[in-house]
Amino acid sequence: MRTLIRMASIFSRIQPHRIPQFSRRFLNVAAASLKDTSQLFNQCNELMIWLRRKTGLEISSVLAIGTSSYGRSLFASKPIEDGDCILKIPYTVHLTPDKILPEVESLIVDDVGTISRLAVVLLAEQKLGKNSDWFPYLNNLPHAVNMHNTIFWAPEELNMIQQSSIYHETVNLKSSLAREFSALKPVLQHFPSIFGDIRLDDFMHAYTLVISRAWGTSNCISLVPFADFLNHDGASEAVLLNDDGKEISEVLIRYGKFSNSTLMLDYGFTLPHNINDQVQIFMDVPLYDPLYKMKMELLHKHLKLPIAEENCFSSSGCSFIMKEVKSSDRKGKGIPPALRAFARILTVSTCEELTSLATEASQSDGRLARRPLKNTSNEIQAHCILLSKFEDMIKCRDAVIKVLESSNVPYCGTQLSVRRQMAIDLLKGEIRVLQSASSWIANYCKRISACFQNHSINEPSLFS
Repeated sequence: MRTLIRMASIFSRIQPHRIPQFSRRFLNVAAASLKDTSQLFNQCNELMIWLRRKTGLEISSVLAIGTSSYGRSLFASKPIEDGDCILKIPYTVHLTPDKILPEVESLIVDDVGTISRLAVVLLAEQKLGKNSDWFPYLNNLPHAVNMHNTIFWAPEELNMIQQSSIYHETVNLKSSLAREFSALKPVLQHFPSIFGDIRLDDFMHAYTLVISRAWGTSNCISLVPFADFLNHDGASEAVLLNDDGKEISEVLIRYGKFSNSTLMLDYGFTLPHNINDQVQIFMDVPLYDPLYKMKMELLHKHLKLPIAEENCFSSSGCSFIMKEVKSSDRKGKGIPPALRAFARILTVSTCEELTSLATEASQSDGRLARRPLKNTSNEIQAHCILLSKFEDMIKCRDAVIKVLESSNVPYCGTQLSVRRQMAIDLLKGEIRVLQSASSWIANYCKRISACFQNHSINEPSLFS
């Protein structure tokens, strides 16, 4: 039976790894315009010969590895039509966690995840160098110096994105990897002939190769030689179709939806204008609020958030993921209803009002403050709180962008230049999202003010 398996975007953010959702629309891939076809095919000749020898199959007759403006890339030598299968890779050449040496596996504690286990397999094969049966594949994987995932950024580079939530995600991921490595280090040191002197940086590199390249299969995660050269220019995404009967994986090009923050953390690049950009909004109840305890209890009880990994409570507040709000053509995401509800709760000043909101929620679907407040002044004030929040966030990001774009900034070298542009792409995308939300709120406040004057309030519909 053929099973659709989506490409894994695997990472550790103190949460289990997830597999992103993909649409069912295919992407046309135009034929590559090659100046030197023979040179291009020579670059991948060794890998293709190895794959043919290992699988006994013709892997692909239209694909080749070469160099583009994105770096090492996969090229098509002729047009690929919608839905065409462009690659078939047998399971026999999947590099999987179960290929870890038994003597090593016996010493690894159970709570070490499959991502780290596959990274350990990769480290062992890399230590073998040319003696590894996987060398032709490993030799085509990028070195850490050529990867721009934010965990490889120096502290001064991370300061460029300090205004974004990706800064904290990066710090958390690095801490998580350090803990994971601490659990593995005694095992790796026990086998110096297999791993050599492995450092945290080596483990982070191997781990990130898995994050950015591994595919989900019916049994586990896999590094699939040649197939993982797809999806690294940001313009397209792919899925892996597994035929368990024939034990063959087929690769098809498809669109995917990733924000620049995800692309930076997991894949090491950004898009100049990413329609999937998003921004994290953190809201908290001030400790000096006389109703602080009651409000927090109600929020924890009633403000049910649909996606735990995107919207989560902290000890004093809550974070929300917001995408671009488009009011003209009514497409795109609206301001998260839970975020507006949180702002409404902030404006409530009496226990009676809070009790009334809690009763209203209990009598309906259990969600707190999802309707406009009866007090129009409070309703406007709640949205003005959000508007002020968004405007402050825009100003902070705009100030950073101006510094980064200044010709006086002492950045030199290709690596720093690339990462500076990534930071600019990220922050501009977040500003675009915030500006769209600010515009929506400003219009909303004008509308309810006008309605109030006419003794009528009509809540505008939320965008889907």
